[in-house]
Amino acid sequence: MRTPYDVIKKPVISEKSMDGMADRKYTFEVDMRANKTEVKQAVEAVFGVKVAKVNLIKVVGKVKRQGKYIGKRADRKKAVITLTQDSNGIEFFESMM
Repeated sequence: MRTPYDVIKKPVISEKSMDGMADRKYTFEVDMRANKTEVKQAVEAVFGVKVAKVNLIKVVGKVKRQGKYIGKRADRKKAVITLTQDSNGIEFFESMM
């Protein structure tokens, strides 16, 4: 069985994710096998907030080459979490503003 810390890998820090914080949306990189229910339960358990909605995005890795060698970046999955209006914000992101 996976723990909440196995489901949530790391936060995504970018301009777009920081702009979403005004709308109570937070972005995380999650495990490729995780579904919306697991992500919702993991975020609520780790951060102590109430989640209204979860959107999952599968990001396919780019094909890169260095000279004659061709490789591929790893695929990853992002989750955009929308919190309820009565829920507190996530402190980790609040300290970055």
